[in-house]
Amino acid sequence: MRARLILILTLFAFTAGTSWAQQAKTSAKPAASQKAKAITHRIVYDMSVADTAQHAGLMRQLNNIKRGWPDAQIEIVVHGKALNLLVTDKTTKATAIKDLQAKGVVFAACENTMRVQKVVKEQLLPQVTTVPMGIGELVLKQEEGWSYIKF
Repeated sequence: MRARLILILTLFAFTAGTSWAQQAKTSAKPAASQKAKAITHRIVYDMSVADTAQHAGLMRQLNNIKRGWPDAQIEIVVHGKALNLLVTDKTTKATAIKDLQAKGVVFAACENTMRVQKVVKEQLLPQVTTVPMGIGELVLKQEEGWSYIKF
């Protein structure tokens, strides 16, 4: 009889502890999800390829992010072979870029790449910014805590 009582009390102690732990986890969820909503996401993209299919994929991805996180800060650093993405007479994405800029997305062209490819600021799409070094800009953003995505 005594062994039965000890067994019942032991089982009760284990199930009560598990039930309490599950309650604690459940009650913590709303606070965690509200905290996640308060985060301002900062994302820097590294775009260095000339592939227009990848440019189209980038535009879709950026629109998805802005739809899900309208307050997200996003900068696209364009350098190397991707520079034509931002050159007025060569880009296939001028309208998409303009629409994304209206949502706060920053497109930055690398001045080193511009110099090598003999592109001047006046040839870039409106509102495109420039940075002295594309790679340097990516490093600075990461040091400031921005999430890095290589595209």
